[in-house]
Amino acid sequence: EVPGEGIKGVVDGLGVRLGRARFVGADEPQTPAEGTTAWLKIDGKAPQELHFRDSVRFDSAKTIQEITKAGLTVSLLSGDHPHAVASVAESLGINDYRAEVTPVAKANHLEERKRDGAAVAMVGDGINDAPALALADVSLSPGSAADAAQSAADLVYQTGGISAVYAAWRMAVRARRRILQNFAFAAAYNMVAAPLAMAGYVSPLIAALAMSGSSLVVTLNALGLMRGDKT
Repeated sequence: EVPGEGIKGVVDGLGVRLGRARFVGADEPQTPAEGTTAWLKIDGKAPQELHFRDSVRFDSAKTIQEITKAGLTVSLLSGDHPHAVASVAESLGINDYRAEVTPVAKANHLEERKRDGAAVAMVGDGINDAPALALADVSLSPGSAADAAQSAADLVYQTGGISAVYAAWRMAVRARRRILQNFAFAAAYNMVAAPLAMAGYVSPLIAALAMSGSSLVVTLNALGLMRGDKT
């Protein structure tokens, strides 16, 4: 494997290359293909262009719309031909996209965003995505992803689409809110109830009940995440 270019090897004594046009020694076509292309070169034969048409996951457009509406920025980094990447980006409403991006360039882009102060989440399913997945603040891969991508990801989701990405972000936001609420309640209890008990204004029994009650409130508040509410 030559990262970002293709693969090469020997089959039945013949050298074989599969990947980009320049990788197999072919000239780039003047008219871009509608979908994704790859080139096959077998020793002694002329390079052959292979055409593929990618279909986006069924919930991609809706999920990206929800993520964007929430105030997050969506970027598309792809190693495919600019024409194919632009077509997919346009169909999904993604304004920030880059084509012919190598695995190293993907990782460098994430590092730049992090240096600018952004918290970066990376979603990828290919071997070439593994370096960027490892560098992201949080990374996600589908269950159908390559083993290398799943190993580098923090979260592997099993749904057929990408709606789990938005669901995971929503859960993280709600969990953080609950954590802050519990910290605030615990701090208020220790600043009010504990000093009253130490000063003798409440009996030991009442203080013990209050302590147990505070633990119960914090636990119930945390369990509220399981209800799927919006608070």
